[in-house]
Amino acid sequence: MDQAELVIGPESGIPVAELLALYESVGWSAYTSSPELLEAAVAGASFVVTARRGGRLVGLARALSDGATICYLQDVLVHPAEHRRGIGRALVGAVLDRYRTVRQKVLLTDDEPGQRAFYESLGYAEIRDYGSGTLRCFIRFDGGAEA
Repeated sequence: MDQAELVIGPESGIPVAELLALYESVGWSAYTSSPELLEAAVAGASFVVTARRGGRLVGLARALSDGATICYLQDVLVHPAEHRRGIGRALVGAVLDRYRTVRQKVLLTDDEPGQRAFYESLGYAEIRDYGSGTLRCFIRFDGGAEA
């Protein structure tokens, strides 16, 4: 277990090889199958925050936002060897702090019990928990993309 200092902060220009290694470590093949698309997605984000231990990329979160009314939290990932150390919480916290004045903070994630518990611990709630008829969520995948 690496005991080097953990550094969390905004970052741009992340080398695609580092991105691929991190995304592959969590099995996100929809991203790793197209390195150019992954690089463009991260470069096009409104805000990217990373976690590095000893210079090695071990976590990343990115957001898309207009900076005024909505922030979409996209891609929160932590290398499996670094799980349960508060890194995901710190990454999400950095995004939420950056967009603290934005009212709507939205995310879409896998249907996994651990995901629900993690995001609920950060103040998120599933849309169905807001009550009948108050909110709806729609999604569309184009270009052969799958959920």
